[in-house]
Amino acid sequence: MKNNNLYKYILSITDNTLILGQRLGELCGHGPSLETDIACTNISLDMLGQARNYYQYAAKVKGGNTTEDDIAFLRKEHEYLNVLLVEQPNTDFGYIMARQFLFDVYHLLFLQELQKSKDQTLSAISNKAIKEVSYHYRFSSDWIKRLGDGTKESHQRTQNAVDDLWTYTDELFHQTETDKAMINDGIGVDTLKFKSEYYERANKVLEEATLEIPESRYFQKGGKQGMHTEHLGHLLSDLQYMQRAYPNMKW
Repeated sequence: MKNNNLYKYILSITDNTLILGQRLGELCGHGPSLETDIACTNISLDMLGQARNYYQYAAKVKGGNTTEDDIAFLRKEHEYLNVLLVEQPNTDFGYIMARQFLFDVYHLLFLQELQKSKDQTLSAISNKAIKEVSYHYRFSSDWIKRLGDGTKESHQRTQNAVDDLWTYTDELFHQTETDKAMINDGIGVDTLKFKSEYYERANKVLEEATLEIPESRYFQKGGKQGMHTEHLGHLLSDLQYMQRAYPNMKW
């Protein structure tokens, strides 16, 4: 049971990076400028690299003939445990940056705590990834400020994005039975300990960007239990195509 909990816990972490990395990868060649396009693609590659480290460990924990590719590409939609925030589709650049920012704030705080895990592999992965995620956070924060305090149109588009995506932020802190078990074992991260800091950091950047902090207290969740929006199915059809069309391909 412990190994099963550990396996599911790893998936709940890495599915976020895989799905958001795929979303950013969709932007390749479509960024507002060449420099920004390349930056977003590099962040996507960072996240996919992090995902691979986690999936390799998940395959080891599960055992048998399971490979990282099997876990990443051959699961069904309800078997992915990512939060709903990261699977939201690309619309305009303001929406993409708002989604990235709201996840980056969480991701950085999460990795800071995961470094303290009793699981040496998870601690090592987080220690390596945190340098990249620190940059991701600076990048998305800077863009939120530029867009929010930019033109009338960029301000409104970014405000609309924040208003729309805010409803998915509370799920970042929702604890499943697997989360609770891993916390009790000293392996998992008690996200509730930094929930207030998350919103303080996010609110500070939004205020600097002259954006209004959403007042809605209605939040959506379900992704961590495998209940997703219709957007994930479309994303997986692209993500999994090569592996399903040409079985046994390797990363």
